[in-house]
Amino acid sequence: MRILALDPSLRATGYAVLEGTAEKPVVVDSGTIRNPASRAAPACLLEIHDRLEELITRHSPQELAIELIIYVQNTRTAIILGAARGVALLAAARGGLTIHEYPPKLVKKAATGRGAARKEQVTFMTRALFGLRHNPGPDEADALAVGLTHLRRSAFSARTISAI
Repeated sequence: MRILALDPSLRATGYAVLEGTAEKPVVVDSGTIRNPASRAAPACLLEIHDRLEELITRHSPQELAIELIIYVQNTRTAIILGAARGVALLAAARGGLTIHEYPPKLVKKAATGRGAARKEQVTFMTRALFGLRHNPGPDEADALAVGLTHLRRSAFSARTISAI
């Protein structure tokens, strides 16, 4: 099974294409879709959508794992994050991917063992868990953690169903 994992935001959407198992995850591709501050929001959303469609076409994932919106006090930030998630969900739906959503605390816990982990801890652990030779950027690391969460949840569900 191949999955596309995302940590969406307007200026820096982290992505990871993973396959394998929770015990032996393999990174097929990962990185960050960057939009400069000078680019208007609609153009940023189009860039995110187009790049995700390219990734889906190139890697043929069957599932999307995406982080739910974090709690934010600023309404404008929540709307912008929601728009970025919306174009990501649209690209996934158009690509026929099954969509799975995970709360940020669960993602941090899957990567570090702690739901309140700092970004640096998530980066360190994703590098170690995936055997990366580079330090992933914070958004890329978050996407890797989302993918790991999905692999672990899928493995747990499969074990639970087979035990019944």
